[in-house]
Amino acid sequence: MKKGSIAFRLFWLSAGWLVVALVATAFLLTELYSQALDRDLNESLDFQISSLVGQTLEEDSPASSEIGLSDTRFSRPTSGWYWQVRDEAGALVNFSPSMVGTVLPELAGAFNAQGTRSGLIADDYGQTLRAVERWITLDEIGRFVITVTGNYSDVEGRVDAFRGQAIIVLAVVGIILAAMSGMIARFALRPIERLREAIEAVREGDRPTVEGAYPQEIAPLAEELNELLRSNTQIIARAQAQVGNLAHGLKTPLAVLRNEADGGKSTLAKSVLHETDNMSRIVATYLDKARLAARSSVVGKRADTRAVLERLGRVMAKLNKQCDLAVDLPKSVPWFRGDESDLEEMAGNLLDNACKWARSEVRLSARESGESGNRSVTIVVEDNGPGLTDAEAEQVLRRGVRLDEKTPGSGLGLDIVKELVDIYGGDLTLSRSALGGLNATLRLPAARTGART
Repeated sequence: MKKGSIAFRLFWLSAGWLVVALVATAFLLTELYSQALDRDLNESLDFQISSLVGQTLEEDSPASSEIGLSDTRFSRPTSGWYWQVRDEAGALVNFSPSMVGTVLPELAGAFNAQGTRSGLIADDYGQTLRAVERWITLDEIGRFVITVTGNYSDVEGRVDAFRGQAIIVLAVVGIILAAMSGMIARFALRPIERLREAIEAVREGDRPTVEGAYPQEIAPLAEELNELLRSNTQIIARAQAQVGNLAHGLKTPLAVLRNEADGGKSTLAKSVLHETDNMSRIVATYLDKARLAARSSVVGKRADTRAVLERLGRVMAKLNKQCDLAVDLPKSVPWFRGDESDLEEMAGNLLDNACKWARSEVRLSARESGESGNRSVTIVVEDNGPGLTDAEAEQVLRRGVRLDEKTPGSGLGLDIVKELVDIYGGDLTLSRSALGGLNATLRLPAARTGART
């Protein structure tokens, strides 16, 4: 799952909302659990105080030793479960055994219509208590206040323990759901990945069209891509046909003018002959450019770099026997992503120039360069000729520029190579060779598959 991909965004978006939902769930469950415990405590205290009120009324004496509660927590000191009876003056009349060493503070607030009030207080041991008070009136004795407390710190401790357990459980659930979300995102977006692979296969030359079955959401996209490929092929074919028709249409008039002017001694004849030569050269140049652009625009082509360079090396060695041509081509040289004839034209032009200018030695090598996902094939042609200065290296790439008219050539220099390099998005650099002459380094896109092993 790569950063910036749709699957990556879906995963983190769902994971973010999942974290928020689980955190909210943890707080909600904890609050509900806390309220349930508090409600149970209040109900227990209401029951206990009702029992004390009943016993007190039955005994008709709040100081009777018969008054008490069966819950053992009211017998254990510092338990936080206490009961006491006070008179109107606040004097302690009766109390539970658990209250030994403890004095309960008075509750704040007024009694309600039923003569009851409740709230939180703290004992002498720092424990938080939930307290309930109710007043009763005994005939001929007076008014008394009965207080019963429960340990609210225990409730808080149980809530904290529940919160910790809930967080652990929900964290595990969150991890599981996040993993499921990631798997679902990858599974749901797998057709898009297959479409990308199919398009890359077309670009690399493995398939002529985008193949495969896709969901109805992206099936139209695959169909449109195939239609675009067919349309592109048709446009290129028509362009090539039109270029050919243009060439044939211009050749005859130019040939007639050249024949009429050939052999003439007048200024007009010489001017016509010169201009028709220029026109022929210009037409040939632009026809070549159109041919190269059309041919290189067709996707799905690749060439065996090592086989092409080996073949060029053998041919050039036979044509230039005065040069010692060394070829260094490892088996790991990747294939070129493009037309084989374009590779022959680029490498052959560089190699031909090197053989023409070399004094005695020419070296041809190739290697893989670039990083994974952006691989290139680098072709290096070196010679021990006079070489070029930086200014000359820049100038020689311009169309029609030649630095020495004595050496045979078309006058186009290395510009035809540069033209193809630009079409393929490659790079051509000229520098000083270790042999002392020119170093021509050609970097071209490598095909994903087809490399030798």
